[in-house]
Amino acid sequence: MEIQILQLLEGAKKARGITVIIDVFRAFTTECFFMANGAKEILAVGKIETAYSLKKQNPNYILAGERNEIMLAGFDYGNSPANIEHIDFSEKTIVHTTSAGTQGIANADNAEEILTGSFVNASAIAKYIKQKNPSFVCLVCMGKAALSPTEEDTYCAEYIKSLLLEQYYPLTEKLHSLRYLEGKRFFNPNNQKQCPKRDFLLATTPNQFSFVLKATAHQRGYHKIEKIDVSYKN
Repeated sequence: MEIQILQLLEGAKKARGITVIIDVFRAFTTECFFMANGAKEILAVGKIETAYSLKKQNPNYILAGERNEIMLAGFDYGNSPANIEHIDFSEKTIVHTTSAGTQGIANADNAEEILTGSFVNASAIAKYIKQKNPSFVCLVCMGKAALSPTEEDTYCAEYIKSLLLEQYYPLTEKLHSLRYLEGKRFFNPNNQKQCPKRDFLLATTPNQFSFVLKATAHQRGYHKIEKIDVSYKN
């Protein structure tokens, strides 16, 4: 199994084989909480206009997402796992658009299979990939607004790679360091509305969920994300 770690939109465009699009802070952490809380499906979209159009056609859909970390006008939720942690989304369809994570999905045109990635289900991702036993795996770190690399996404990619290769990785040390790197914004008292402190805790608590999220392209310009238990074998 050849494993490649790539960065940002260029990385997403180059990705092939089983591709994991990683966004720890916070897109794919948030999506795991949506699914854990009963959501039927998530529609990941790159363009804001697509999200509004889907909502207009389907008033029962729930809009979630951000640009520059701020919830978009007319949306039901932003991109905070803490804000949805205890909400029941049973049988709901979530339309999700973000500055980094969903942009990576939208640009991974050459991938054979797309998974979302974050620490909260990293072990499940590795187990799923091992079950598939592909010849090629790409781990794509989306970084901050898909413009610059960030430590949390790179660390997550390194951790998943270590699990696939069954090698040691200093996960506790790496997670602790994030508090003083990109994660410091969650501890800014003036930033609590869009980036609450609890988001950091939720996003850096690994392996909370035993499922993966798989994204499949839809002809209407979005990707449908479904939850798959790691016991699933194709």
